[in-house]
Amino acid sequence: MKGAAVLIVDDDADLRRLLDMRLSAAGYRVATAASGEEALSRLAVERPRAVITDLRMPGIDGLQLFARIHAADPALPVIVLTAHGSIPDAVAATQSGVYGYLTKPFEAAELLALLARAVGTAAAPARFADIITVSPLMRALLDEVALVGASEASVLLQGESGTGKEMLARALHQASPRRRGPFVAINCAAIPEALLESELFGHARGAFTGADSARRGLLLGASGGTLFLDEIGDMPLALQAKLLRVLQEREVRPLGAAESVAVDVRVISATHRDLDAATAAHQFREDLYYRLNVVNLHVPPLRERREDIAALAQHFVERLARKHGRRIAGFTPDALELLLRADWPGNIRQLMNVVEQCCALCTTVRIPAALVARALRTRPSEILSYAEAKERFERDYLVNLMKLTGGQVTEAARLAQRNRTEFYRLLQKHGLSAALFKPAEDV
Repeated sequence: MKGAAVLIVDDDADLRRLLDMRLSAAGYRVATAASGEEALSRLAVERPRAVITDLRMPGIDGLQLFARIHAADPALPVIVLTAHGSIPDAVAATQSGVYGYLTKPFEAAELLALLARAVGTAAAPARFADIITVSPLMRALLDEVALVGASEASVLLQGESGTGKEMLARALHQASPRRRGPFVAINCAAIPEALLESELFGHARGAFTGADSARRGLLLGASGGTLFLDEIGDMPLALQAKLLRVLQEREVRPLGAAESVAVDVRVISATHRDLDAATAAHQFREDLYYRLNVVNLHVPPLRERREDIAALAQHFVERLARKHGRRIAGFTPDALELLLRADWPGNIRQLMNVVEQCCALCTTVRIPAALVARALRTRPSEILSYAEAKERFERDYLVNLMKLTGGQVTEAARLAQRNRTEFYRLLQKHGLSAALFKPAEDV
């Protein structure tokens, strides 16, 4: 995909320049790093579409860099460049997940062909233009959505309330061969148990009092497409058993019906609950859990993707200002700062609610900080200076270390890899003494 961002990692400055020129000429946006350490720093700021790394480098080498990338972002393609004598290492890396490797010297056309295939597997955000994000976390998630969406695997979306799980379920549907079929969503927590069974499975005429006509149910309504079961963790156990039977047998029997009907549906489910804990407590069927949790995708909370707050808030302003008949351009700088510093326990849903309140009450071109503070109704989270954050971390680290060792300074200094004299100075700096942490009988 031309225009895709690519990170080149190599300690050889001449090779970095050569690769930069070749890839830039081919239309890629190129960033470079002279070491594995620098590459990790760049990846923390911006997620590229692919990484090309030399195998042999001082410090963090190419395989170590791949392992660090793969642990944090398994969907990010990594291409390894290797000398002829290191081919066995590169083959082993490919077996463990490296996208591919090239042996030096290699032809430019060979690299471009491999890179085109790599970024082609990671071209998710272009497909999901309605999802607003610049966050590396979300871009990685969208890449996984594109890959998983193309399969028939059941997907479980886990994340806090208000993080946009239904929007991602729709993105999975859009990325699937079922995209021309129906997308049917139901919130399992919002419908009483007696009604939920009828909503899902349908019923025959006369199945119960008031059933004056037959009803197909959402499972049959979603046939040929995708059924999204939101808050699946709140589904009653009795219905869990019936749903499992439908998924296993690929057919559904409406309430009161004499025969079953074939159903072809892909199930995507979502929950904010810890289903591992619910399964262990026998509050959720283990067999259904494994059936639904073929692929597990974690949706990050808004506080972990703060770089998206400004763009999302502006998007909501443009949409909601029209709804309320206001001419609003955006936020004042101090109002935007309040938004960026807030905790957002309600995530994107809360952000939209705050913006709507502000739009409804705003009488100026830009929303002022006073309106944002009023809508938030909570103190914004504290942003420390670097020096303050370092000081707080150091004190907390010392306290935890002294608790762990029961006030034994020699042992604490050994664990911290500092000499006793320096460690005593650190304790004194923070007003801590070993006696504070010794067991009561030792004091």
